[in-house]
Amino acid sequence: MTGDDGRRRPGRPPATDFIPVSSKAVPRRQSLSKRFALGAVAVGLGLMVSAGATMPDGRPTPTGFDVPRWVTLKSSRVRARQGPGLDYRILWEYRAAGLPVQVIAETREWRKVCDPEGSIAWIHRTVASGRRTVFNPTTVEIPVHAGQSNDSPLRARLSPRATVPLDACESGWCRIRARKLRGWVRADAVFGTQGHPLCDAARPAGQGPARLPAG
Repeated sequence: MTGDDGRRRPGRPPATDFIPVSSKAVPRRQSLSKRFALGAVAVGLGLMVSAGATMPDGRPTPTGFDVPRWVTLKSSRVRARQGPGLDYRILWEYRAAGLPVQVIAETREWRKVCDPEGSIAWIHRTVASGRRTVFNPTTVEIPVHAGQSNDSPLRARLSPRATVPLDACESGWCRIRARKLRGWVRADAVFGTQGHPLCDAARPAGQGPARLPAG
């Protein structure tokens, strides 16, 4: 990962799946290893509008949608801003279409999001999609099983820093797919499934980590 000064940060091995951008590097979409090739089509789970939906500070959400909730980046070039408006400074640019991010606050036009690295930024609503994906934020492959059990047959492995479409989650497992292949991964092994806020909505936008404790 490159920092604001363009130099690679220590502590992370070089990776060809990262694109250095103005102040933040973000992963490209990859494929699953072996037989699970990543398709370009994401699967929409649909956003549920909840009566009386509120943000973490107790205010009603301007859109009526729940906060936190998950969205994906529509474009391979999404500008991340310091605040909810075009006059705010651009902090970095996401170059990972399909990357899941968690909405932790919002205005009618802008979404304050938490990304896989725990960084916080504002993005415009037009660059966010309600279609769902999951992301492997680790440096190791994640097993993709035929069923909702570690003992079920292994179908494939989700590559490190890979993004794939999400069908549904239940009982601690999530069904993912790419092209004609489907399989199950543990919900806690991927980014894009958590129901609790992952970043503190009260914190200003900027580089992470700004993650909240799990729970």
